[in-house]
Amino acid sequence: MLASVEWGEFKLEELFQITGTKSLDSNAVVFEKVGINFIGRTFENNGIQGKIAPRDFSPNEPNTITATVIGNYKYVHYQKEPYYCSQNINKLKPKKIIEKWNDKIANFLIVNIQKFVSQYNGQQGGYKLFDIKSHKILLPIKNNKIDFDFMENFIAELEAQRIAELEAQRIAELEAYLRITGLEDYTLTDEEQKAIECFENIKWKEFNLSNLFGPTSRGKRLKKSDRIPGKLPFITAGEANEGLSSWISNDVYKFSENTITIDMFGSAKYRNYSYGADDHVSVVHTENMSKNTAVFTTTSIHKASYNGQFHYGRNFYPKDADALNIMLPVNNINVDYKYMETFITAIHKLVIKDVVLYTNSKVQATKIVVDNYTEA
Repeated sequence: MLASVEWGEFKLEELFQITGTKSLDSNAVVFEKVGINFIGRTFENNGIQGKIAPRDFSPNEPNTITATVIGNYKYVHYQKEPYYCSQNINKLKPKKIIEKWNDKIANFLIVNIQKFVSQYNGQQGGYKLFDIKSHKILLPIKNNKIDFDFMENFIAELEAQRIAELEAQRIAELEAYLRITGLEDYTLTDEEQKAIECFENIKWKEFNLSNLFGPTSRGKRLKKSDRIPGKLPFITAGEANEGLSSWISNDVYKFSENTITIDMFGSAKYRNYSYGADDHVSVVHTENMSKNTAVFTTTSIHKASYNGQFHYGRNFYPKDADALNIMLPVNNINVDYKYMETFITAIHKLVIKDVVLYTNSKVQATKIVVDNYTEA
Protein backbone atom coordinates (compact mmCIF):
# COMPACT_ATOMS: atom_id res chain seq x y z
CA MET A 1 0.00 0.00 0.00
CA LEU A 2 2.71 2.49 1.01
CA ALA A 3 5.17 1.29 -1.65
CA SER A 4 3.12 2.83 -4.48
CA VAL A 5 2.57 6.18 -2.76
CA GLU A 6 4.21 9.36 -4.09
CA TRP A 7 5.52 11.66 -1.38
CA GLY A 8 6.10 15.39 -1.15
CA GLU A 9 8.07 17.45 1.35
CA PHE A 10 6.38 20.28 3.28
CA LYS A 11 7.45 22.67 6.00
CA LEU A 12 5.10 22.65 8.98
CA GLU A 13 4.64 26.42 8.62
CA GLU A 14 3.28 25.80 5.10
CA LEU A 15 0.56 23.61 6.61
CA PHE A 16 -0.15 25.35 9.92
CA GLN A 17 -0.26 28.72 11.57
CA ILE A 18 2.00 27.91 14.54
CA THR A 19 1.83 30.12 17.60
CA GLY A 20 2.36 30.01 21.32
CA THR A 21 -0.73 30.02 23.53
CA LYS A 22 -1.82 32.33 26.31
CA SER A 23 -1.09 30.27 29.38
CA LEU A 24 -2.48 29.65 32.84
CA ASP A 25 -0.60 28.36 35.87
CA SER A 26 -1.65 24.73 36.26
CA ASN A 27 -1.03 24.95 40.02
CA ALA A 28 -3.41 27.87 40.38
CA VAL A 29 -6.44 26.64 38.41
CA VAL A 30 -9.46 25.08 40.09
CA PHE A 31 -11.03 22.19 38.24
CA GLU A 32 -14.79 22.05 37.82
CA LYS A 33 -17.26 19.31 36.84
CA VAL A 34 -18.42 21.42 33.91
CA GLY A 35 -16.33 23.92 32.00
CA ILE A 36 -13.69 24.29 29.31
CA ASN A 37 -10.88 21.77 28.80
CA PHE A 38 -7.55 22.62 30.38
CA ILE A 39 -4.57 21.19 28.48
CA GLY A 40 -1.36 20.44 30.34
CA ARG A 41 2.02 19.00 29.44
CA THR A 42 0.91 15.40 29.89
CA PHE A 43 0.28 12.35 27.75
CA GLU A 44 -2.81 11.04 29.57
CA ASN A 45 -6.34 11.82 28.36
CA ASN A 46 -5.16 13.69 25.28
CA GLY A 47 -3.45 16.22 27.52
CA ILE A 48 -6.74 17.19 29.20
CA GLN A 49 -6.13 17.61 32.93
CA GLY A 50 -9.68 18.69 33.71
CA LYS A 51 -12.23 21.43 33.07
CA ILE A 52 -12.06 25.01 34.32
CA ALA A 53 -14.43 27.97 34.39
CA PRO A 54 -14.25 30.45 31.45
CA ARG A 55 -11.58 33.16 31.81
CA ASP A 56 -11.68 36.80 30.77
CA PHE A 57 -10.07 35.84 27.46
CA SER A 58 -11.31 33.45 24.78
CA PRO A 59 -10.15 29.82 24.80
CA ASN A 60 -8.21 28.36 21.90
CA GLU A 61 -10.35 27.30 18.99
CA PRO A 62 -11.29 23.60 18.60
CA ASN A 63 -9.98 21.25 15.91
CA THR A 64 -6.42 22.41 16.35
CA ILE A 65 -3.24 20.62 17.44
CA THR A 66 -1.29 21.22 20.65
CA ALA A 67 2.43 20.51 21.00
CA THR A 68 4.26 20.83 24.32
CA VAL A 69 7.58 22.66 24.25
CA ILE A 70 9.46 21.79 27.46
CA GLY A 71 9.70 18.86 29.87
CA ASN A 72 11.45 15.51 29.74
CA TYR A 73 8.83 14.29 27.27
CA LYS A 74 6.98 16.32 24.67
CA TYR A 75 3.47 15.46 23.49
CA VAL A 76 1.32 16.29 20.48
CA HIS A 77 -2.49 16.04 20.65
CA TYR A 78 -5.54 16.86 18.56
CA GLN A 79 -8.09 18.99 20.42
CA LYS A 80 -11.70 18.62 19.26
CA GLU A 81 -13.10 21.14 21.76
CA PRO A 82 -12.17 24.69 22.85
CA TYR A 83 -9.40 24.71 25.44
CA TYR A 84 -7.09 26.69 27.67
CA CYS A 85 -3.42 25.78 28.12
CA SER A 86 -0.80 25.58 30.81
CA GLN A 87 2.62 27.11 30.12
CA ASN A 88 4.80 26.31 27.10
CA ILE A 89 2.32 24.74 24.73
CA ASN A 90 2.17 25.64 21.03
CA LYS A 91 -0.94 25.63 18.89
CA LEU A 92 -1.04 24.47 15.27
CA LYS A 93 -4.01 25.80 13.29
CA PRO A 94 -4.53 24.36 9.77
CA LYS A 95 -4.00 26.75 6.85
CA LYS A 96 -6.02 26.75 3.63
CA ILE A 97 -3.60 24.31 2.02
CA ILE A 98 -5.17 21.65 4.25
CA GLU A 99 -8.35 21.32 2.21
CA LYS A 100 -9.78 18.44 4.25
CA TRP A 101 -9.58 18.32 8.03
CA ASN A 102 -10.82 15.80 10.57
CA ASP A 103 -9.45 13.71 13.43
CA LYS A 104 -8.06 11.02 11.10
CA ILE A 105 -6.09 13.46 8.97
CA ALA A 106 -4.98 15.24 12.14
CA ASN A 107 -3.69 11.96 13.58
CA PHE A 108 -1.74 11.22 10.39
CA LEU A 109 -0.01 14.60 10.73
CA ILE A 110 0.44 14.27 14.50
CA VAL A 111 2.64 11.19 13.99
CA ASN A 112 5.03 13.32 11.92
CA ILE A 113 4.94 16.25 14.35
CA GLN A 114 5.51 13.92 17.31
CA LYS A 115 8.68 12.63 15.65
CA PHE A 116 9.98 16.20 15.60
CA VAL A 117 9.20 17.15 19.23
CA SER A 118 10.44 13.76 20.49
CA GLN A 119 13.93 14.71 19.34
CA TYR A 120 13.98 17.01 22.39
CA ASN A 121 12.93 14.37 24.91
CA GLY A 122 15.25 13.82 27.86
CA GLN A 123 15.99 17.52 28.25
CA GLN A 124 13.98 20.06 30.23
CA GLY A 125 14.62 22.70 27.61
CA GLY A 126 12.68 22.57 24.38
CA TYR A 127 12.66 23.59 20.77
CA LYS A 128 12.29 27.13 19.44
CA LEU A 129 9.23 28.30 17.54
CA PHE A 130 11.45 28.73 14.49
CA ASP A 131 12.51 25.07 14.76
CA ILE A 132 9.00 23.65 14.56
CA LYS A 133 7.93 26.07 11.84
CA SER A 134 10.86 25.16 9.59
CA HIS A 135 10.69 21.40 10.25
CA LYS A 136 9.94 19.41 7.08
CA ILE A 137 7.69 16.35 6.88
CA LEU A 138 6.75 13.96 4.08
CA LEU A 139 3.10 13.70 3.01
CA PRO A 140 1.40 11.59 0.34
CA ILE A 141 0.64 13.51 -2.85
CA LYS A 142 -1.49 12.85 -5.90
CA ASN A 143 -1.45 15.02 -9.02
CA ASN A 144 0.98 17.35 -7.22
CA LYS A 145 -1.51 17.96 -4.39
CA ILE A 146 -1.64 16.55 -0.87
CA ASP A 147 -3.64 13.32 -0.94
CA PHE A 148 -5.95 13.83 2.04
CA ASP A 149 -8.15 10.90 1.04
CA PHE A 150 -5.20 8.54 1.33
CA MET A 151 -4.29 9.93 4.74
CA GLU A 152 -7.87 9.55 5.99
CA ASN A 153 -8.29 6.03 4.64
CA PHE A 154 -4.88 4.93 5.92
CA ILE A 155 -5.68 6.00 9.51
CA ALA A 156 -9.20 4.55 9.28
CA GLU A 157 -7.76 1.19 8.27
CA LEU A 158 -5.21 1.26 11.07
CA GLU A 159 -7.95 2.08 13.57
CA ALA A 160 -10.13 -0.74 12.28
CA GLN A 161 -7.22 -3.17 12.51
CA ARG A 162 -6.46 -2.03 16.06
CA ILE A 163 -10.10 -2.46 17.07
CA ALA A 164 -10.10 -5.96 15.59
CA GLU A 165 -6.93 -6.85 17.50
CA LEU A 166 -8.32 -5.48 20.78
CA GLU A 167 -11.56 -7.36 20.22
CA ALA A 168 -9.61 -10.54 19.60
CA GLN A 169 -7.66 -9.97 22.82
CA ARG A 170 -10.83 -9.35 24.85
CA ILE A 171 -12.51 -12.43 23.43
CA ALA A 172 -9.42 -14.55 24.16
CA GLU A 173 -9.40 -13.31 27.75
CA LEU A 174 -13.10 -14.07 28.11
CA GLU A 175 -12.63 -17.54 26.64
CA ALA A 176 -9.80 -18.21 29.09
CA TYR A 177 -11.90 -16.97 32.03
CA LEU A 178 -14.83 -19.19 31.08
CA ARG A 179 -12.52 -22.17 30.69
CA ILE A 180 -10.69 -21.63 34.00
CA THR A 181 -13.87 -21.05 35.99
CA GLY A 182 -15.63 -23.99 34.38
CA LEU A 183 -18.42 -21.77 33.07
CA GLU A 184 -18.14 -22.97 29.48
CA ASP A 185 -20.78 -25.58 30.21
CA TYR A 186 -24.15 -23.83 30.46
CA THR A 187 -26.34 -26.94 30.12
CA LEU A 188 -28.49 -27.50 33.22
CA THR A 189 -28.36 -30.90 34.86
CA ASP A 190 -31.63 -32.59 35.77
CA GLU A 191 -31.09 -31.57 39.40
CA GLU A 192 -30.44 -27.93 38.45
CA GLN A 193 -33.47 -27.86 36.18
CA LYS A 194 -35.58 -29.21 39.01
CA ALA A 195 -34.19 -26.60 41.43
CA ILE A 196 -35.35 -23.83 39.08
CA GLU A 197 -38.76 -25.36 38.47
CA CYS A 198 -39.60 -25.97 42.12
CA PHE A 199 -38.42 -22.58 43.42
CA GLU A 200 -41.99 -21.32 43.89
CA ASN A 201 -42.86 -24.34 46.01
CA ILE A 202 -39.86 -24.58 48.34
CA LYS A 203 -40.36 -24.13 52.07
CA TRP A 204 -38.75 -21.20 53.85
CA LYS A 205 -37.92 -20.58 57.49
CA GLU A 206 -36.70 -17.57 59.44
CA PHE A 207 -33.22 -17.75 60.98
CA ASN A 208 -31.30 -15.32 63.15
CA LEU A 209 -28.06 -14.22 61.48
CA SER A 210 -25.87 -14.40 64.60
CA ASN A 211 -27.20 -17.88 65.42
CA LEU A 212 -26.06 -19.05 62.00
CA PHE A 213 -22.67 -17.34 61.72
CA GLY A 214 -21.75 -15.93 65.12
CA PRO A 215 -21.18 -12.28 66.06
CA THR A 216 -20.78 -9.84 63.21
CA SER A 217 -17.50 -7.87 62.99
CA ARG A 218 -17.00 -4.21 62.20
CA GLY A 219 -14.35 -2.46 60.17
CA LYS A 220 -12.20 0.37 61.49
CA ARG A 221 -12.19 3.96 60.34
CA LEU A 222 -9.40 4.96 57.97
CA LYS A 223 -9.64 8.48 56.58
CA LYS A 224 -9.05 8.90 52.87
CA SER A 225 -6.10 11.21 53.56
CA ASP A 226 -4.44 8.47 55.65
CA ARG A 227 -4.78 5.71 53.06
CA ILE A 228 -1.49 4.56 51.55
CA PRO A 229 -1.72 3.19 47.99
CA GLY A 230 -1.26 -0.57 47.79
CA LYS A 231 -2.86 -3.85 46.72
CA LEU A 232 -5.44 -4.53 49.45
CA PRO A 233 -9.05 -3.68 48.52
CA PHE A 234 -10.61 -1.29 51.04
CA ILE A 235 -14.40 -1.42 51.39
CA THR A 236 -16.58 1.52 52.39
CA ALA A 237 -20.31 2.22 52.22
CA GLY A 238 -21.98 2.80 48.87
CA GLU A 239 -23.05 1.11 45.65
CA ALA A 240 -20.41 2.60 43.35
CA ASN A 241 -17.85 -0.05 42.38
CA GLU A 242 -19.47 -2.45 44.87
CA GLY A 243 -18.21 -0.27 47.72
CA LEU A 244 -14.55 -0.79 46.80
CA SER A 245 -13.24 2.73 47.34
CA SER A 246 -9.46 2.28 47.11
CA TRP A 247 -6.48 -0.07 47.19
CA ILE A 248 -4.30 0.34 50.26
CA SER A 249 -1.14 -0.93 51.98
CA ASN A 250 -2.03 0.28 55.49
CA ASP A 251 -1.65 -2.16 58.37
CA VAL A 252 -5.37 -2.89 58.80
CA TYR A 253 -7.25 -6.03 59.74
CA LYS A 254 -7.75 -8.26 56.70
CA PHE A 255 -11.14 -9.89 56.49
CA SER A 256 -11.26 -13.29 54.86
CA GLU A 257 -12.55 -14.00 51.40
CA ASN A 258 -15.91 -15.76 51.11
CA THR A 259 -17.52 -13.38 53.59
CA ILE A 260 -20.40 -10.91 53.35
CA THR A 261 -20.31 -7.17 53.99
CA ILE A 262 -23.29 -5.04 54.99
CA ASP A 263 -22.78 -1.30 54.74
CA MET A 264 -24.35 1.52 56.78
CA PHE A 265 -27.40 1.53 54.50
CA GLY A 266 -28.02 -2.22 54.92
CA SER A 267 -26.70 -3.14 51.45
CA ALA A 268 -25.21 -6.67 51.50
CA LYS A 269 -22.47 -7.81 49.13
CA TYR A 270 -20.54 -11.05 48.74
CA ARG A 271 -16.72 -10.77 48.78
CA ASN A 272 -14.63 -13.47 47.09
CA TYR A 273 -11.36 -11.77 48.09
CA SER A 274 -9.56 -10.61 51.24
CA TYR A 275 -10.12 -6.95 52.09
CA GLY A 276 -10.02 -4.18 54.67
CA ALA A 277 -13.15 -2.32 55.73
CA ASP A 278 -14.03 0.98 57.37
CA ASP A 279 -16.27 1.49 60.39
CA HIS A 280 -19.42 1.84 58.27
CA VAL A 281 -19.09 -1.79 57.14
CA SER A 282 -20.22 -4.89 59.05
CA VAL A 283 -18.80 -8.30 58.15
CA VAL A 284 -20.75 -11.57 58.38
CA HIS A 285 -18.46 -14.57 58.84
CA THR A 286 -19.53 -17.06 56.19
CA GLU A 287 -15.98 -18.39 55.64
CA ASN A 288 -17.03 -21.99 56.27
CA MET A 289 -19.82 -21.99 53.70
CA SER A 290 -19.36 -22.85 50.04
CA LYS A 291 -19.20 -19.91 47.67
CA ASN A 292 -22.62 -20.60 46.17
CA THR A 293 -24.43 -20.94 49.49
CA ALA A 294 -22.74 -17.72 50.66
CA VAL A 295 -23.98 -15.95 47.51
CA PHE A 296 -27.52 -17.26 48.19
CA THR A 297 -27.26 -16.06 51.80
CA THR A 298 -26.09 -12.62 50.65
CA THR A 299 -29.29 -12.22 48.66
CA SER A 300 -31.40 -13.20 51.67
CA ILE A 301 -29.57 -10.73 53.90
CA HIS A 302 -29.91 -7.93 51.35
CA LYS A 303 -33.64 -8.59 51.05
CA ALA A 304 -34.07 -8.28 54.83
CA SER A 305 -31.76 -5.32 55.49
CA TYR A 306 -31.95 -3.07 52.42
CA ASN A 307 -35.50 -1.75 52.53
CA GLY A 308 -34.97 1.90 53.41
CA GLN A 309 -34.96 1.34 57.18
CA PHE A 310 -31.25 2.26 57.33
CA HIS A 311 -29.98 5.64 56.13
CA TYR A 312 -27.71 8.54 57.13
CA GLY A 313 -29.82 9.20 60.19
CA ARG A 314 -30.04 5.53 61.18
CA ASN A 315 -26.94 3.55 60.24
CA PHE A 316 -26.68 -0.23 60.07
CA TYR A 317 -24.24 -1.58 62.69
CA PRO A 318 -23.09 -5.08 63.75
CA LYS A 319 -25.73 -5.13 66.50
CA ASP A 320 -28.35 -4.75 63.77
CA ALA A 321 -26.82 -7.68 61.91
CA ASP A 322 -26.85 -9.83 65.04
CA ALA A 323 -30.55 -9.06 65.50
CA LEU A 324 -31.40 -9.57 61.83
CA ASN A 325 -33.64 -12.46 60.81
CA ILE A 326 -33.40 -13.81 57.27
CA MET A 327 -35.39 -16.34 55.27
CA LEU A 328 -33.66 -19.46 53.96
CA PRO A 329 -34.97 -22.63 52.26
CA VAL A 330 -35.35 -25.63 54.55
CA ASN A 331 -35.48 -29.39 54.25
CA ASN A 332 -37.83 -30.29 57.10
CA ILE A 333 -36.53 -27.85 59.77
CA ASN A 334 -32.89 -27.51 58.74
CA VAL A 335 -31.35 -25.09 56.25
CA ASP A 336 -31.29 -26.78 52.87
CA TYR A 337 -27.73 -25.91 51.86
CA LYS A 338 -27.76 -28.48 49.07
CA TYR A 339 -30.70 -26.75 47.39
CA MET A 340 -29.04 -23.34 47.81
CA GLU A 341 -25.88 -24.70 46.15
CA THR A 342 -27.77 -26.26 43.24
CA PHE A 343 -29.99 -23.23 42.69
CA ILE A 344 -27.08 -20.76 42.47
CA THR A 345 -25.18 -23.10 40.14
CA ALA A 346 -28.23 -23.19 37.87
CA ILE A 347 -28.57 -19.40 37.95
CA HIS A 348 -24.88 -19.03 37.03
CA LYS A 349 -25.40 -21.27 34.01
CA LEU A 350 -28.52 -19.39 32.89
CA VAL A 351 -26.71 -16.05 33.18
CA ILE A 352 -23.56 -17.26 31.45
CA LYS A 353 -25.37 -19.01 28.58
CA ASP A 354 -25.84 -15.84 26.53
CA VAL A 355 -22.24 -14.82 27.26
CA VAL A 356 -20.91 -18.15 25.98
CA LEU A 357 -23.07 -18.03 22.85
CA TYR A 358 -22.02 -14.41 22.26
CA THR A 359 -18.37 -15.32 22.77
CA ASN A 360 -18.53 -18.21 20.32
CA SER A 361 -20.10 -16.02 17.62
CA LYS A 362 -17.63 -13.18 18.22
CA VAL A 363 -14.67 -15.57 18.13
CA GLN A 364 -15.61 -16.70 14.64
CA ALA A 365 -16.28 -13.17 13.40
CA THR A 366 -13.07 -11.82 14.94
CA LYS A 367 -10.97 -14.61 13.45
CA ILE A 368 -12.29 -13.74 9.99
CA VAL A 369 -11.46 -10.03 10.43
CA VAL A 370 -8.00 -10.67 11.87
CA ASP A 371 -7.23 -13.24 9.15
CA ASN A 372 -8.25 -10.72 6.49
CA TYR A 373 -5.91 -8.07 7.93
CA THR A 374 -3.11 -10.62 8.25
CA GLU A 375 -3.47 -11.61 4.61
CA ALA A 376 -3.59 -7.96 3.56
